[in-house]
This record gives sequence, C-alpha cells and structure tokens, in this order.
Amino acid sequence: MRNQLSIPVTVLALLALAACGTEPGSGSGDGGGSVKTDLPLTGVHWSVDSVTVGGKRSAAPAGAHVEITDKGRAQGNYGCNHFGADVKVDGDTVTVSPAEMTEMACAKDIQGFEDELRAAFSGKLKAKIADGKLTLTTEKGDSIALTSERPAALVGTKWWVNSLLSDGTASSLPAGTDKKAYLTFGKDGSVQGSLGCNTFHSTAKITGANITFGRLATTRKQCPGPEMNVERELLKVLDGTVTYKLQHRGLSLTAPNGKGLAATAAQK
Repeated sequence: MRNQLSIPVTVLALLALAACGTEPGSGSGDGGGSVKTDLPLTGVHWSVDSVTVGGKRSAAPAGAHVEITDKGRAQGNYGCNHFGADVKVDGDTVTVSPAEMTEMACAKDIQGFEDELRAAFSGKLKAKIADGKLTLTTEKGDSIALTSERPAALVGTKWWVNSLLSDGTASSLPAGTDKKAYLTFGKDGSVQGSLGCNTFHSTAKITGANITFGRLATTRKQCPGPEMNVERELLKVLDGTVTYKLQHRGLSLTAPNGKGLAATAAQK
C-alpha cells in the first residue's frame, strides 16, 4: 500500500496533472497509447460510482472521476489525489499504464478507496457501456462502475470545498471536516453556503474571470477546532475580488493574498 505523504501540491498539478505529466517519458501529455474504438468512451467525464474488489463494493467519494482523451491519455481524481496515465484503447479493451499522481494526505476512508481504485484502474480492462453507464472489469474480475456527467455550471451548482490553496500550493481539509463547507451562486447575484461551521450569505458579482464578494453575513456558532480552522481560512478567500477557474466539475477560487479553495460539484 502506498504511504501517505503530506507534501505541497501546486495548483497546476492539482487541476492539470494528467495534461503535463511528471515522470520521464510522459512528454507533453499527449499520451503514449492509441485509441481505436467504436465505444463512446473518450472525451467523456466519467464520474466514479463505486469499485468492487473481491466481491466487496465500495462507494466512491465525491469528485472521483476519469477522463480518457483521444490522444491516449487518462486523467482524473482517485477521490482525493489527481492522477494521469497513458492508455491504449482497442475495441472494448482499455490498457492503462502505471500512473503518476499527486500525494496529498487524505482521510483514512478516502485513502482506502483511493488504493482500491488505483489498483483496479491499471493494466488490461474490459469496457462495457450501456445507458450512460460504463463498467471497467479487470482480468481478476474486479470492476469499476462509472456514470457519464455533463460539465457543471458555476451558477446554481452546490460546490463542496475539498482543499485549501495557499500561494500556489494545496492541502487537504483537516480530518472530520469533509462535506462541511460549500457555496452556491444564485442567478440573482447572491451566494450562500457554509464555511465549515457557520452558514453565510452575501452578494457575488461575476465579471469575466473574477468574482467580487460583498460583506459576508454569518451565523455565530462555535464549533470544534478543525471546523473553525477551515472557516478562518475560507474567510480569507471570500473577501473582495477573487479569480475563479471552472474545469468541468471542478472550481478554484484564488484571492490576491494567495489564499484560495478548490471545490467539486455535488452529484445530482
């Protein structure tokens, strides 16, 4: 089992690791494999639903996904860490080369799922697609269940905060704070959500690649230390004008002070 490493990960690595590659021979990220298939497999955002290993099914955490490009490259998220790998697609057979990945420390349960998904999404897999569902089956009979998902819109989507950014590096949320903080932008120029402990509402003016937040109105609860730590960090982000980046079902906000957040769209 891979050891957990708590090292900084650049935003570029988090949001586009698979496109740039980190190992010798990965080149420009165009992939070293080939694609020859009639299956509607490539160019689709496949959200991971579950992994079944040895007959035991494990549900995927929010944000786990896989995308396969028509240039023979797979990229995605194991549930916490992002990854990239060369792939070869021939008919209904998908061969996945060893992957490179970020090395954020993750919650224990998510780490266990990551290890299962990483082991299953490797080597030679058989692909079966029906009604927008994809099943990848290993030679041992283990399987990954996935569902095709459309890109999420900035407005109207519930964005779960899954990591904090600081001066171009990212860190996972403290243990016990997963699925605590979120934000939703309204069509009326409002924003509301949770800071990890207290709920909030404010205004949010979206202009080009920027979002300008008005003064936040929040509740005044006292919560356990980790939740309050997340809240204090988010208050440094949701203050004034920030830059946002929207990539399919992922969102990042970065303030001029270098503080930021990364979030994933809630599954419907």
